[in-house]
Amino acid sequence: MALTEETRAAAREIIARYPAGRERSALLPMLHLVQSAEGCVTSEGVEFCAEELGLTAAEVSAVATFYTMYKRRPVGDWLVSVCTNLSCSLRGGEEVYRRLSERLGVGHDETTPDGKITLEHAECLAACDYAPVMTVNYEFFDGVDPDTAEGIVEALRAGERPTPTRGGPLCTFAEASRQLAGFADPRPQALAATGYGDPSVAGLRVAEQAGWDGSGPYGTTGNGAAGTSAATTTKGA
Repeated sequence: MALTEETRAAAREIIARYPAGRERSALLPMLHLVQSAEGCVTSEGVEFCAEELGLTAAEVSAVATFYTMYKRRPVGDWLVSVCTNLSCSLRGGEEVYRRLSERLGVGHDETTPDGKITLEHAECLAACDYAPVMTVNYEFFDGVDPDTAEGIVEALRAGERPTPTRGGPLCTFAEASRQLAGFADPRPQALAATGYGDPSVAGLRVAEQAGWDGSGPYGTTGNGAAGTSAATTTKGA
């Protein structure tokens, strides 16, 4: 059984982070802990969380089925999520998904026979400015096309860990789940630099150049005090 005494000790470490009487707040990280041990949230994992937190299995299941990051079927080492929401679809996200589905021989929420890769549609990855995007275990690969996406997946199948566009180095799904449970990444690699890229501030620069200060209902222009640039307004917030 994946839920060992070590897992139970880690769960109690999570619970201890919360004030007395608020232990149920530990449920979200505990579900990630269960995923790190079992590869998904199993019925045993639901019972485990319920027992440790004094909740009913129904209460735990309600949370586990509400959030898409909690999987009820085993996930491979690499969860590949392709955004197919509006912005990404308009820029080729659907084509990216179709190529990967054909290449891997799996559909949405399915895992390759070797257990390495799980593919899924993602409704939104909150990165419209870099569309089309995909993530691997929640690390971003921006501006992909069918060829670059296929190259990333083939590298994963070959045992490599491609470097994400932003964020930290790639972790397996189990490693990422344990980090989401609140435990530090033990690997020696330093996190990659984060921050923002040019697409994220393109609108701000347009507003600054146009002298929009946002004081009117449609971002009216102005001079003097009323014409404070968007950048200055942002800095002063």
